[in-house]
Amino acid sequence: MRFHKIANVNKALDFIASKGVKLVSIGAEEIVDGNLKMTLGMIWTIILRFAIQDISVEEMTAKEGLLLWCQRKTAPYKNVNVQNFHTSFKDGLAFCALIHRHRPDLLDYSQLSKDDPLHNLNLAFDIAEKHLDIPRMLDPDDLVNTPKADERAIMTYVSCYYHAFQGAQQAEMAANRICKVLKVNQENERLMEEYERLTSDLLEWIRRTLPWLQARQQDNTLADLQKKLEEYRLYRRNHKPPRVEQKARLETNFNTLQTKLRLSNRPAYLPSEGKSVTDIANAWKNLEGCEKSFEEWLLSEMMRLERLEHLAKKFKHKAEIHESWTAGKEEMLQSQDFRHCKLNELKALKKKHEAFESDLAAHQDRVEQIAAIAQELNALDYYDSATINSRCQAICDQWDRLGTLTTSRRNALEETEKLLEKIDQLHLEFAKRAAPFNNWLDGACEDLVDMFIVHTIEEIQGLIDAHNQFKATLGEADKEYQAIISLVTEVQHMAQQYHIPGGLDNPYTTLTAQVISSKWGEVKKLVPQRDGTLQAELQKQQNNESLRRQFAEKANGVGPWIEKQMDAVAAIGMGMHGSVLEDQQNRLKDYEAAVIGNKAIMDEMEKIHQAVQESMIFENRYTQYTMETLRVGWEQLLTSINRTINEVENQILTRDSKGISQEQLNEFRSSFNHFDKNRGGRLAPDEFKSCLISLGYSIGKDRQGEIDFQRIISIVDPNSTGFIQFDAFLDFMTRENVDSDTAEQVIDSFRILAGDKPYILPEELQRELPPDQAEYCIQRMQPYTGVGVPPEALDYMSFSTSLYGESDL
Repeated sequence: MRFHKIANVNKALDFIASKGVKLVSIGAEEIVDGNLKMTLGMIWTIILRFAIQDISVEEMTAKEGLLLWCQRKTAPYKNVNVQNFHTSFKDGLAFCALIHRHRPDLLDYSQLSKDDPLHNLNLAFDIAEKHLDIPRMLDPDDLVNTPKADERAIMTYVSCYYHAFQGAQQAEMAANRICKVLKVNQENERLMEEYERLTSDLLEWIRRTLPWLQARQQDNTLADLQKKLEEYRLYRRNHKPPRVEQKARLETNFNTLQTKLRLSNRPAYLPSEGKSVTDIANAWKNLEGCEKSFEEWLLSEMMRLERLEHLAKKFKHKAEIHESWTAGKEEMLQSQDFRHCKLNELKALKKKHEAFESDLAAHQDRVEQIAAIAQELNALDYYDSATINSRCQAICDQWDRLGTLTTSRRNALEETEKLLEKIDQLHLEFAKRAAPFNNWLDGACEDLVDMFIVHTIEEIQGLIDAHNQFKATLGEADKEYQAIISLVTEVQHMAQQYHIPGGLDNPYTTLTAQVISSKWGEVKKLVPQRDGTLQAELQKQQNNESLRRQFAEKANGVGPWIEKQMDAVAAIGMGMHGSVLEDQQNRLKDYEAAVIGNKAIMDEMEKIHQAVQESMIFENRYTQYTMETLRVGWEQLLTSINRTINEVENQILTRDSKGISQEQLNEFRSSFNHFDKNRGGRLAPDEFKSCLISLGYSIGKDRQGEIDFQRIISIVDPNSTGFIQFDAFLDFMTRENVDSDTAEQVIDSFRILAGDKPYILPEELQRELPPDQAEYCIQRMQPYTGVGVPPEALDYMSFSTSLYGESDL
């Protein structure tokens, strides 16, 4: 009945639910009623729970675990790459690879081809059904022809492979577990054997090394001890480090072995008797204790022997220094070298001896140190003490002798010093008095023969007075001379009395009594000669004074006259004396005649000047004029007169030729003089501009006015001197105020002669003009060129323009 069917299905669903499977929207009624979708869903749920969900591979379960199992099992096979449960199994190679991996006897994978998927799928399905009891759940044609095979169907079929091969995998795991256990046991036994071997070797090495470290045989030489120390360093550097590594490796192996035994549930390892880790640590500690004590003993022995060696070397070094210092000292102290010395040399010897005494006292400490070192070496029982004692005794005996000789030499030096100081005082007194007296003699001789140059009577009289004063000092000088000579005599007496070698040599001066006497005699001989020379020069200066007065008398008359004439000529040139040019001309000629008439006075002054020069007279206090200034003034006066006459004549010519009235000329002169502030006969550009404006000439203040003014400046100052002379000013004003011919007027005249032609012929010029002027034009006119023009035609236009320059104002 339907009721019984539903009850039966519910029992099955309850069992499935008890296993943790959630059946969503699946009821017994749908199953009984034959609902295909519900039935298939329930079947897939059962497959997923009981065939796939229990699959576990490295913490991955169900689908992921099954996929990872397939990837690992097929990884070594060519043309197999399992990435999913639909396309990765379409060619059948993945199924064949799973079978071959677990049962290689069932198929030959190398014979399969990726290009024949139906064959591969049928082969795998047949082998699985026949030999592995896996039913044929999939249709090869559906897998090949479907673009994407049913993933659940392939997963269900592959899970059958997983469960089929799970038994074989468990056997494999059991075999691996046994091999692993055996391998662990073998490794443990190897570590035990290695520990026993390393332990025995290390303990034996320690046993052999201890006697060497415990030996304490003393050495007498530092070299032998150095050898032992080097052996110990070699032991620490070469022999012990490998043993330290061996001990560390042994402890590491022991700990590793115990750890492995504990992790593998084995009993702990017990080493043989005397070879435990504790036994090794105790032996190693004993070794290090012996090393420390042996090293401390070596260092203490090293310090002891080094102390002895140091003291011996120190004694030898100090003794050598002392003996080197005392070498030759006894001979030096016994020397009589001071008997032949001068005072300064004796004082130097005394200072040297005092320095030696100080040095001797300073060396007292060294001698005491040498004795103390010798005593300490004897106390330490130095093996060569006899040699040390002998050398120390010789040093002490020599030291006592040096002290006695030092006192004796000091007394002898002091006695000799007193005697030489007395002689030296006399030499010093001579040097102090002889040097200034000698300088006075040298200065006197130099003054008495000095070449003097004087120009006045006062100067020569001053020299005569100074010479008379010098003669008045000769009495005192003679007394000083006698006193100096007496010092030399006293020195000579003492040197002969006490037999002092070199006593006559004065260390303070190179002067001698003979030099002083010779110079004194020379001074007394030069005094009367100087008297004669001064009197002759006095007579000469009196003659020169007469010449100065003669020249001054003439010059003081001529000089002012020349200056007066210059001022008068300048005033005429400025138009300040009369407005009529002919009157100015006559007056200038009168001045010229007067200057020529006074030429005799200048000639007479030239003669006086020649006498003055021959007498070497360079100054004249009686006049401010020199012949040169008078001569230049005379020439300037003549030049000024001639130049002014020429200017007046040019002004007369300009007035007559241009038709300028006398009033206009006076007006031009008055304006020019008004702006000529310094009376130099010329105007600056600004002054010239003001003058033009005052005369009514219009000059604009704009740019064009400046251009016009610069054009005027180029006419009146063609050489660009920066000044405008009166002649140029007058010429410009004449041209501006008087009608004048122009180039155009001349061209029109030539055009009339040529019959209105642009050129003129030579015969026309010769017919109309005088012969000389016609020839002048023919020589200077350029040929005229043009069509149908005669070859002899001349260009009168360019010729006319050239007569007036580029412009005409």
